[in-house]
Amino acid sequence: MLPFNKNDKKDVILLKDLKRVAKIAGIQINKTGIMRARPNEVGNDVEPFVKKALLSIGYEAYTPRTIKSKQKKTMGYPDIEFIDKFNRTSYLECKTFNIQNINTTQRSFYLSPSEDFKVTKDAHHLIISYEIYIAGKIGKKNVFKCKSWKILNIEKLLVDVKYEFNTHNRQLYSKALILADGKL
Repeated sequence: MLPFNKNDKKDVILLKDLKRVAKIAGIQINKTGIMRARPNEVGNDVEPFVKKALLSIGYEAYTPRTIKSKQKKTMGYPDIEFIDKFNRTSYLECKTFNIQNINTTQRSFYLSPSEDFKVTKDAHHLIISYEIYIAGKIGKKNVFKCKSWKILNIEKLLVDVKYEFNTHNRQLYSKALILADGKL
């Protein structure tokens, strides 16, 4: 992970450009709105707006490819890999937040280890996040728009490690575990 240096000329220009991207994408989001039933579904829909805004200012922006398979992978961190004016790679995650719960302990960032990870280069790791609100309703779906944006540098983000036990259906329903079953 490359540190973001507020005194470095290239990083200052990068931040200036990302502020522009945040505004461009936010204006486009507000023109069309994002139609979803629930607010936690809106974050994924922000990504295409941000990607288009990055392209509109002359940056390369795409879905990252994984280390092993070299496949573009849309799920998981990070959402976007982009190349700035100085030919440097950065990773960008797109998020949304509700101002009412911004100071809660609700999980808002998740990173899981993977054998086929999307981070393949030393780079800045950034988040662009939009404050969303319900601007109206069409049918059963809410129309979400944004009020503000934040650009975050996550190089010093403190995270909690969540130990969990999990399994898949083949293991869970194996004959060795079934005590009884039946048909109705």
